[in-house]
Amino acid sequence: MRRIQFGFVILLTACLQSAAPAGFRAGQFTGEEISRREFQENFLQTAEIVDEKEIGEGVTRPLRLTLARNGMEMRGVWKNPRGEMHGFKEGWNYEIAAYRMDKLLGLGMVPPTVERRCRRRAGSLQLWIDDVQSLLHVMEEGIAIPSWAIDNNEDAKYLSRAFDSLIANDDRTQQNILYTQDWRTILIDHSRSFRSGNEHERNLMYGASGLKMSADGHPFLFRRLPRDFVENLQRLTFDTIREAVGSYLKKNEIAAVLARRDLLIQEIQDMIQARGESEVLYERRDDK
Repeated sequence: MRRIQFGFVILLTACLQSAAPAGFRAGQFTGEEISRREFQENFLQTAEIVDEKEIGEGVTRPLRLTLARNGMEMRGVWKNPRGEMHGFKEGWNYEIAAYRMDKLLGLGMVPPTVERRCRRRAGSLQLWIDDVQSLLHVMEEGIAIPSWAIDNNEDAKYLSRAFDSLIANDDRTQQNILYTQDWRTILIDHSRSFRSGNEHERNLMYGASGLKMSADGHPFLFRRLPRDFVENLQRLTFDTIREAVGSYLKKNEIAAVLARRDLLIQEIQDMIQARGESEVLYERRDDK
């Protein structure tokens, strides 16, 4: 049986590291990988589940499913949290909404995620990503990011903060930020996203006045962002979001996204006024 993986290119040798372009600003998923998303979505939704395994991590008790069809195999993470869990509002539907917002914005950082029934229950199924390591592992092991990847790593950090601010993700941790072997950033676990209500419509998660602050009281900023991402933010409307996310978000949750979009755009405009457009916005390219 042939196992389908996401196709990450491993670039760990010193030779390849030195050959990588300094400060490259690529999409986190490459164009080739993104071109396979429709096939992967269909496979996750329709292929036979041939194995289940409890992952044993996280409060949502996820399962790792193995799916097979026509001699091909794929794995995914299935979860179905709903409601209050350990003091937090959780929803498997938010996993799917986050992926669809990723596609709408051209983010390219959230793995394909679909609705799938397992054990007679509805839930989200997200493509399992091989050959990755978490930010937590990198920090605990003292693994140094190679010099050619540092700028791209910083850009991905700022972009993830802007995305989390838009979707009000209250659970970005060192465990759900993943690095590929060539140091691209992948974002998983969005079941605590899309908060609504005054606190999350008047404030962003990150930024100059963000809800999240460092231990010493400093804000987590998004200093520079891709121009195309910002332009896509500006084009968001209730109808475009509704068309993208379908029934996975309620009307008030979409309205909250738009309220945060306005806050996000205003902060970006303030950054441009203070530092200049060329210091805040950049053009992305795919060097892989």
